[in-house]
Amino acid sequence: MLKIKRTPYRFANILGVLTLLIIHFVVKEYNFLSALLYYMFPLPVLIAIILFLSFFLDKTFKKIYFLIAAILLFIWLGRSFKINLSETIKPNDLEVVFWNASRKRGFLDAFEQNKGVPDVLVIAEGLKNNLEALKRDYPDYHFYVFKKEIAIFSKTPISGIEKIIGSYGTTIIKFEVNTINFFAVDVSGSIDVPRKWSLDFINTHLENKKNKIILGDFNTPVESKFFKDIKTHFNHAFNQKGNGFRETWCWNIPLLSLDHIWVSKDLKIVKTQKLGTFKSDHSMLRTYIRK
Repeated sequence: MLKIKRTPYRFANILGVLTLLIIHFVVKEYNFLSALLYYMFPLPVLIAIILFLSFFLDKTFKKIYFLIAAILLFIWLGRSFKINLSETIKPNDLEVVFWNASRKRGFLDAFEQNKGVPDVLVIAEGLKNNLEALKRDYPDYHFYVFKKEIAIFSKTPISGIEKIIGSYGTTIIKFEVNTINFFAVDVSGSIDVPRKWSLDFINTHLENKKNKIILGDFNTPVESKFFKDIKTHFNHAFNQKGNGFRETWCWNIPLLSLDHIWVSKDLKIVKTQKLGTFKSDHSMLRTYIRK
């Protein structure tokens, strides 16, 4: 009787693992539902699920599950753990920082986390900003805040500000600093809004693919096929010059790469760093750009 009961359970166990593997490696973002599952079960989560389910199987299947987990771990490390040689930062290199402040922090928290005042800082979801006090304490610098969704700081003047609001919660702020065009984005994190809509919306407004930096919380992992057009014309700052795990979410656990800095290929990425913090569920990204 026990053997009869165990057989259906083992079948369900194996079927569940196979389904998750097929979604991740084959189906991916084929449709809205599969895309949600693809984002919900990144490789670290798949590895944890497989190891957990292995304890309910006999020795033979347990060994198979351990082998699958080891292969997935190898794939994950190959994708996410970066080793790059950074160059020496020169005085004229532009220090650019992005941080999703998780609706609890502001410019001063970002300066503290960055251990200094960068040349350009973009904050998403930063609510703790007193512009009058900031302008008084930093009279020679420049600030811009849009509805507490995207906040911008620069040591030099900010010009050409243009607000573009999508129909499904995605916000784009275009601006220029030091003759470089910036494209700050905050993609809707709502689970009922397909990421394809948001990325298509961004792509339609990328008229110029040169002398441009795109940065923000895309709420979309870098492996997504919806980044195809951006990957064609831009370099991913962390992939190019970052070290360590690329994932920026959540709470210093490397689960998903949701925050990105993309740099047009005519600009040089000198160095990129991910700064872990418990002041937000998102890590901070810092990169140095040379014209």
